[in-house]
Amino acid sequence: MAISVCLAGATGWAGSALAKGIYAAPDLNLVSAVSRSHAGKSLGSVIDQTGSTPLLSSTAAEALRASPDVFIEYTKPDIAKSNSLQAFQSSCHVLVGTSGLNEDDYREIDAVAQSVGRGVLACGNFSLTAVLFEKFAEMAAKHIPHWEIIDYASSSKKDSPSGTARELAYNLSRVRESQLDVPHDQSQGPEGIRGARLNGTQVHAVRLPGYVLSLDAIFGMPDQKLIIRHEAGMSAQPYVDGALIGIRKVISLVGLHRGLASVMNL
Repeated sequence: MAISVCLAGATGWAGSALAKGIYAAPDLNLVSAVSRSHAGKSLGSVIDQTGSTPLLSSTAAEALRASPDVFIEYTKPDIAKSNSLQAFQSSCHVLVGTSGLNEDDYREIDAVAQSVGRGVLACGNFSLTAVLFEKFAEMAAKHIPHWEIIDYASSSKKDSPSGTARELAYNLSRVRESQLDVPHDQSQGPEGIRGARLNGTQVHAVRLPGYVLSLDAIFGMPDQKLIIRHEAGMSAQPYVDGALIGIRKVISLVGLHRGLASVMNL
């Protein structure tokens, strides 16, 4: 039986590519979708998708009336948590692709998911190369105690750091905290010049025109260093394959799971 899906943010840059990917997958059925800017229109007319497509809803609550198995949250940080909590009330599993949620948000989402026996898979980045980037960084952190993250994105990106950088810092914290030879309270210079301490990792956010999303995980040892880099291009297509994996995996989960690597055999 096909997995029924509701996609919030279905007409956005990443959401529209994912919607087309869901339509192309024989085991998935897109039964409803959310787009506040195009509410009332058919999804196909907005994303240039042929065939029968649902009418776009203005809210998650309206779209959830279709009783999907999986709710995909691909909107904005200010409504992502409330959308996810509404989905749990409708007995949905939840796939979160929206960046900008913090640790308190995830703790609340986890608690509610556990209470209703539903799974939530929160991914800072669905790109398979980003998943491998994070995994390689975790491997390096087991052997090298000094590291920092540089997070590059466009000048219009409001959330800093990106969801990918947040996810990486969280994953590295499960290995250990990075070592600081000069603690923050002993550092000389303007406050923040050494970046922010996030889950035991120094993170620096660069926001400039010309970037889409890039990250460097830099590991240092005496007389040597290791730089692991992930770079994304202009297309949203790299995120589709990973999101489709997430849809198929989340229905077997209970509670919060962070990162696509947590449900892949890596």
